[in-house]
Amino acid sequence: MFRQSTLKSVLIAFTLFFAAYVSLPTILGPDRMKAITGMLPSFLVPKGAIKLGLDLRGGVHVMLETDKAGLSRDLVRQLQEDVRRVLRTERVAPTGGIVAQSRGVSFRVTDAAARTRILPKIQELSVPVSNAVLGNTGQRSLEVIDLGDGLIQLVITDAELNERIRRAVDQSIEIFRRRIDPEGVKEPSIQRQGLDRIVVQVPGAQNSKEITDVLQPGKLEFRMVSEPGANPAEIETLPYTDEGGGTIQVERRVLVRGEDLTSAEPTFDQRTGEPVVSFRFNVKGAQAFAKVTTENVGKPFAIILDNKVISAPRIISPITQGQGQISGRFTVERANALSILLRSGALPASFTLVEERTVGAGLGADSIDAAVVASIVSLVAVSIFTLATYGVFGIIALVALTVNFMLLIALMALLGSTLTLPGIAGIVLTLAIAVDSNVLIYERIREEQAAGRSAISSLDSGFTRALATILDANITSFLASAILYLVGTGAVKGFAVTTSLGIATTIFTAFTLTRMMVAAWYRWFKPKSVPI
Repeated sequence: MFRQSTLKSVLIAFTLFFAAYVSLPTILGPDRMKAITGMLPSFLVPKGAIKLGLDLRGGVHVMLETDKAGLSRDLVRQLQEDVRRVLRTERVAPTGGIVAQSRGVSFRVTDAAARTRILPKIQELSVPVSNAVLGNTGQRSLEVIDLGDGLIQLVITDAELNERIRRAVDQSIEIFRRRIDPEGVKEPSIQRQGLDRIVVQVPGAQNSKEITDVLQPGKLEFRMVSEPGANPAEIETLPYTDEGGGTIQVERRVLVRGEDLTSAEPTFDQRTGEPVVSFRFNVKGAQAFAKVTTENVGKPFAIILDNKVISAPRIISPITQGQGQISGRFTVERANALSILLRSGALPASFTLVEERTVGAGLGADSIDAAVVASIVSLVAVSIFTLATYGVFGIIALVALTVNFMLLIALMALLGSTLTLPGIAGIVLTLAIAVDSNVLIYERIREEQAAGRSAISSLDSGFTRALATILDANITSFLASAILYLVGTGAVKGFAVTTSLGIATTIFTAFTLTRMMVAAWYRWFKPKSVPI
């Protein structure tokens, strides 16, 4: 009755030692940690201090929203090309061409035999919509509608558009990470919010423009400048950022795309000394670029970035080595940012800037100071109450509370969590919940002793019978925190994470550590009654 096995005690002791070891970098800070462990071998020095969030460290916060209209236009353009390919393969010429609409395309085939022949091929363009979570959703990507009189319409479904948005956001998160932190030292927080938004937080950054510049689409294309007399349907007018601005007409046909680049580095033009971006193609891109420059010597071609012509040089001679340079009156900073854009790859969709703010480092320091003061005041108040009410058992509760805090810090460090101001509030709330668990146990022990039980029986019954109540309360709190995490944004998520981890550490300390310390106290003093 009320005994602790040696094995269980050893496991608890090991857990506490490991938690203390892991939490040291966070509790001591980098300077004190370096002073203490400077003589130790590197493999013995614990790593992985908790990262401070934007509200504590300062930095840049940006929220982006997927350009759904632009993504829909891209899907319609791709659908046009797919339909054109099918008709070309079947040698069918539509009357009036393939007409683009807001969410699809339409075309007319007056010949009934030809229409019967191509409809199955057109139907094959509609494929099942699936995603990584749900698998096959049972919905199709296109609705193929025969409107009669030879008119056929293809409409992109909502399921397909939403899946494309979801996929574009997932891909863009990784691209943003490569652009913002190419060396892997800035530790940005880049997360999805809802279906179509991305929140980017870069702690320590103070210039929001540097961040927003590298979040541009980065879509690079090489096209020919249109010649006089060209078919107007094959011409597009785009802004021209070089030569004083204005516009320039280019062919719609894309000759080489940025996806074929293997490298892009900021350099300087050997003739003019101005900053440029030197690039190199892969084998496929080099072959296409060599073919274009060989067939169009003496003609200008356009270098287009995000639907803006940044340069339109004339092809002096064939470029067959698969490399070249992009100029456009760049500054050194702009050339470096452009090279990062091109190296990381184009975004699968465009994004609109919804929110942008910079949090100063001074504000972050003030937040930390205020949080520390609030934590100390609350801990002092809890300590006074606990000691005054439960005496020696209050001391045990405060030791368990300290260990609970250390375990929580260790778990956050192991999981790579980011500590925010709401997260600190979650830690304070966790400590309050931990004290509450001890109060429930102690009050149950008091009731058992008042009912006439012996000291050891009261202790054993107090821990055993309080278990259901404590589990019920903590599981309810855990479910509430889980819901907050699933539906909340960054600040709310930070609160939910610390609260959830704190509930786990509270249950551990209440029914293992506190019980072990009370059992040790009883074996040492062997009291006739419990002084509680």
